[in-house]
Amino acid sequence: MLIDTHCHLNNDDLINDFEEIIKESKLNGVNKFIVIGWDKESSFKAVELAHKNENVFATIGFHPSDIFGVSEEDFNETMDLLKDDKVVALGEIGLDYYWEKDLDKRNLQKEWFKKQIKIANSYGKPICIHNREAFEDTLKILKETKPLFGGVMHCYSGSVEYLKEVLDLGLYIGLDGPVTYKNSITPKEVAKIVPIDRLLLETDCPYLTPHPHRGKINSPVYLHLIAEKIAELKEVDMKYIEEETTKNAERLFKI
Repeated sequence: MLIDTHCHLNNDDLINDFEEIIKESKLNGVNKFIVIGWDKESSFKAVELAHKNENVFATIGFHPSDIFGVSEEDFNETMDLLKDDKVVALGEIGLDYYWEKDLDKRNLQKEWFKKQIKIANSYGKPICIHNREAFEDTLKILKETKPLFGGVMHCYSGSVEYLKEVLDLGLYIGLDGPVTYKNSITPKEVAKIVPIDRLLLETDCPYLTPHPHRGKINSPVYLHLIAEKIAELKEVDMKYIEEETTKNAERLFKI
């Protein structure tokens, strides 16, 4: 059994095919799914999907690129979803300097990141961390405002050198389709050395489709390709990757 710990089945490209995707994914060994929210609407959709299937769970939160102009009312209504038993984490939250160059807006991202970590702590939930070209600031915030119930560095894009600092914070490492790409060197190096008890599998669908389906819309159906590549890189049996990453996901998200 595999668990896709980060999928956007609430995305417009996928939501209308939700039932068929779940069915086809199960035929490819994926039995549990965590649907990730990134703003108010997607968070409510994630929870709605989670209630349609016992093996689907949700996270809620505001992505760093989606915090601007959010009303206090919308924020509070979204955070209230943490009371729902099907909501297993707060995220994806974090920093994104690739899309945001303005210094004041970057500082606002930092404040929202800290605020959402504190809320996750108050609800006893782990966090799902989005980081893009902001690794130093992300680590600084995580050290100053520690997620008390753990979390995952989603789609890990940092260096091998940064990996130790992330692990020292007690966080898990999420690996996605890039680990299968021919010219993607760092994710492969990370896959080789990340401790098996800190590894999670993700598709981030509909994005980051693994080889050989790159260019198509991604889906949990392809999760086994990521697991197989990691097994190859670690020189272990696929069954081992399947069993250990499943235990990791169940432990972190309590599913």
